[in-house]
Amino acid sequence: MTEINPSNDITLQDVIGMVKSMIDFARKKIIFFATIFLIGAIAAFSYASFQKPTYTAKLTFALEEEKSGGGLSSAMGLASAFGIDVGGGAGGAFSGSNLIELMKSRRIIENALLAPAYLVDPRISLAEYYIANFELRKKWEKIDTGMSRAIFPLQIKRELFSRNQNKAIGSLVDQITGDDKKFNISQVDKKISIISIVFSSESEPFAKMFVESLAQEVSNFYIITKSKKARINVEILEHQTDSVRRQLNNAIAGIARINEETFNLNQAISFPRVSGTQRQVDIQANTAILTQLVANLELARVALRKETPLIQVIDSPVLPLPIKKIGKIKFSLLAGFTIVFIAFLFLYVKEWMNRNKLKESGKYKDLSI
Repeated sequence: MTEINPSNDITLQDVIGMVKSMIDFARKKIIFFATIFLIGAIAAFSYASFQKPTYTAKLTFALEEEKSGGGLSSAMGLASAFGIDVGGGAGGAFSGSNLIELMKSRRIIENALLAPAYLVDPRISLAEYYIANFELRKKWEKIDTGMSRAIFPLQIKRELFSRNQNKAIGSLVDQITGDDKKFNISQVDKKISIISIVFSSESEPFAKMFVESLAQEVSNFYIITKSKKARINVEILEHQTDSVRRQLNNAIAGIARINEETFNLNQAISFPRVSGTQRQVDIQANTAILTQLVANLELARVALRKETPLIQVIDSPVLPLPIKKIGKIKFSLLAGFTIVFIAFLFLYVKEWMNRNKLKESGKYKDLSI
């Protein structure tokens, strides 16, 4: 019987003794461990064989942020001083982290899924291609028959979706965004406005089409939303300019008509010439107003051009995409050794606890593990 160290300190002899007991235990169970190693390795190899490879699409783009320009800012400030808003300075609603959250939003992803599947069939949407490629309708039939009947044709308006279409498109969004390892949007560096979109899928065409459609959808949303104020200002100024120009043309035509009517009139009679004088004043006033409006209109157009576009694509995914496969041999060996290690720890600890119980009861007679 091996003597037990009366103190609580672990000595080198204790460690050596424990290692020897582990080796002896492993030798006794060598056939069992070899069997479970083979079972685990075969199971892992079979699993890896049925796993489809994944394709990763990566798109990076530069975010064009608003920067103040000396001459233009001064001119726009001067126009604002006279109560004329020519746009510009839209703020940081689309900068950095805000844009990342926008791209992860359900609305943007849904709109991207409703874009044409141009690499496969431009007559169908990405949502329809995804559903057909992964045979989701068969799975939905077991859960909800209404979802399985939902279709997503091109040019369908989102606000006209039925209840089943809402549930189906929501399921697609959850599948795409549910795993951060498969779908990730990040800012490459906080100091520079370069954003990266990474998406992995078992469908190579879908991975490429999705990231490109997502970037395009965000760009479209920017043009509609961020530049809306500047675009409205341009439209208002164009309307005002056209209106004043028409009034000026009418005043010029009117004074020409009055001059013809009063050409041979007696110079002593001045009242009929009052209308001509009034027209002359209208021409001068409208000319001054039109000059200012044209200047403001050009400033507004410059401000509108300055705010678009938002996205400048740097790198887009190119076929063939990088492929990721599970190494069958490596995965099998790793799984086999992991199962053996777990089984060894479980059985050894169990045997060790049984031995301690025998020691406490006085029935232990130098039992080797």
